[in-house]
Amino acid sequence: MTVNQTRPAAQNKIPAQGRDDGQPAAPNPIKQDHGSEPGGQPIRRTQRTPLAFVGVILHTNTMRTVITLSSLLFSTALLLIGHGIQLTLLPLRGSAIGLSDTIIGLTGSAYFAGFIVGCFTLPKLIARVGHIRGFSVFTALTITALLSLAFTDWWPAWLLVRFTIGLMMCGLYTIIESWLNDQSSADNRGRVLATYTFITLTGMALGQLIIGQLVIGTATPLMLAAIFLALAIVPVGLTRQLAPAPMVPTQISFGLLYQRSKTAFVAALLSGLITGSFWSLGAIFAQQALGSMSAASAFVGVAIVGGALLQYPVGLLSDRIGRQRVLTILGLLTTLVCGFIASVNSASLLLVSGFIFGALAMPLYALALATAIDRAAPGEFILVGSSVLLLNACGAVLAPPLLGAAMGQIGPAALWVGLAAISFVGALYFLTQRFEATASGEAHHSEFAVAATEMAPTSFDMDPRGPEESDATIDGLEEPPPLQGEPLA
Repeated sequence: MTVNQTRPAAQNKIPAQGRDDGQPAAPNPIKQDHGSEPGGQPIRRTQRTPLAFVGVILHTNTMRTVITLSSLLFSTALLLIGHGIQLTLLPLRGSAIGLSDTIIGLTGSAYFAGFIVGCFTLPKLIARVGHIRGFSVFTALTITALLSLAFTDWWPAWLLVRFTIGLMMCGLYTIIESWLNDQSSADNRGRVLATYTFITLTGMALGQLIIGQLVIGTATPLMLAAIFLALAIVPVGLTRQLAPAPMVPTQISFGLLYQRSKTAFVAALLSGLITGSFWSLGAIFAQQALGSMSAASAFVGVAIVGGALLQYPVGLLSDRIGRQRVLTILGLLTTLVCGFIASVNSASLLLVSGFIFGALAMPLYALALATAIDRAAPGEFILVGSSVLLLNACGAVLAPPLLGAAMGQIGPAALWVGLAAISFVGALYFLTQRFEATASGEAHHSEFAVAATEMAPTSFDMDPRGPEESDATIDGLEEPPPLQGEPLA
């Protein structure tokens, strides 16, 4: 799908138009002019360190901004703990009440379908009602949908609930990210994004620790997840920070993404197929294989931790030896790990292999995004990045029902046999493709940055690799440079 996009010159920094209560907005004390490079491009400073998540938080300017945004970030932490609980809880609860693996896979697809719809529909609603009201409404609807599952085992209702939760979570991510972008400066926006990513992954991992101590068949886990979600409203509701200006709707172009980089296109789809299936069915496999709810949540938790810890080292490796080589290596290693998980019965080995799986599979999205950015022409960053994110979500919609049906017919190991096959096909594709030049035609990569799929397209406004301003229009964009180099084989 190709959508014409003309981004206003100041789209990423629309002057604040006032508070949610209609009072005039005061100047933002955080934003500063940090100068520009020759040619008028703004200076973008990034920080390269293997301990990126920790280093960015300790940076002085970042700490100032983080303190200023403490209410929003605290709400984000509470929200993601509750979200982490429900993300693992609902598949396990569905299994406990007798839903088939196929239906559970469909409910996972419904969640990601809701996320996709939210990317296109909710920015206009947020612009109409304001960020604070929007945050409260979306959280309230998420809580309502979640608690309603205590009253029904009817699978169509579960589909509707998971679609609603995906829709509302997209809205919440959009509000948080646009607010962070509005309150950060060109000098620290990348570090604020890394801090947000760290909080996102940490909150979801903490959710796994909590759910491991609960009895899935009772209403207690649903209520506890709802409590964390409800508490997330409080810091935002009491904040004195100015709400940001309205945002523009998401626009994507899968055709442009494919034109710029076939490798990035396939990597984004591959990431969605693998990680979407894991989020939808991974806990079901672990519960069936290990016979314990706590072991299932631990399996999901170690995969999140593995992905968080290894994403940046994997990214640095891709800076050195090339994205395509690293994607090929990850695809082949993921094939081996998935095959091992399908055949092993030891709880300790499953946890170790779950960690390795997360370390190999979770960075696929960030590498797909980095590959697309390497090939994007000036002004295309947000459009191409949004296309990568939405294509990842499309993959997450497609795979879970099919693999869920295979699990129902063959057994829980079918999930990992299927993921091994998908990973192997992806690795073969990367292996047979020629090297792709960057947009400038040079063998140079943009600097890698951490990224997570638990974000909305508004997160790209904060990415230090993107320009402050974008006026790209899809019609008439320049052709990508010719491919250079020899096949990886």
